[in-house]
Amino acid sequence: MILTALDYASVLVFALTGALAASRAQLDIVGFAFLASLTAVGGGTVRDLLLDRHPIFWIADPGFVLVAAGAAGLVFFTAHLVESRLQWLLWLDTFALAVAVAAGTGVAMSLDQSPVIVVIMGISTGCLGGLMRDVVANEVPVVLRQGELYATAALAGAIAALGLQALGVGNGLALLGCAALTWALRAGSLRFGWSLPVYKSRPPKA
Repeated sequence: MILTALDYASVLVFALTGALAASRAQLDIVGFAFLASLTAVGGGTVRDLLLDRHPIFWIADPGFVLVAAGAAGLVFFTAHLVESRLQWLLWLDTFALAVAVAAGTGVAMSLDQSPVIVVIMGISTGCLGGLMRDVVANEVPVVLRQGELYATAALAGAIAALGLQALGVGNGLALLGCAALTWALRAGSLRFGWSLPVYKSRPPKA
């Protein structure tokens, strides 16, 4: 039940970010629905394919696609009311990332995957939908923005879930901790500029 709720929350919030990206690209309503749906189910689809989980979650329950389409329609008719759609997109994306990492981590844990695979599935579910959105919208992917915590936040959240589970914490609370840490790191990166050192090329030594 909790995994389904996490998937629905992830789909909804990621769909809103996809629709906001469509509004910035000035697409028509079909373009809104396409980009919102791609963003919403992209990460989870890759997760299910890699884990050989059939049927894929949105095929098993088409309600996910309807939620994404509904979010697209809502943004299509209301995006003009938002002063800074980019800021809304980025902050909604922090919540989408947190929930999606928890969803991907939880699914992998429920299938008794090894810790390495659990972490990879958490990162993949959290990051790939937004990556697809930005590539299709011809934007620099948020996950690749210089020095910002994004994939790092997903990594930390997934590891936190495993750590909490190892300490005997129930899966529900472990996934809550995963989402909370992922969001805190990503939001801190946006609000306070938290970042990792970036590579800077240097002239070769003579």
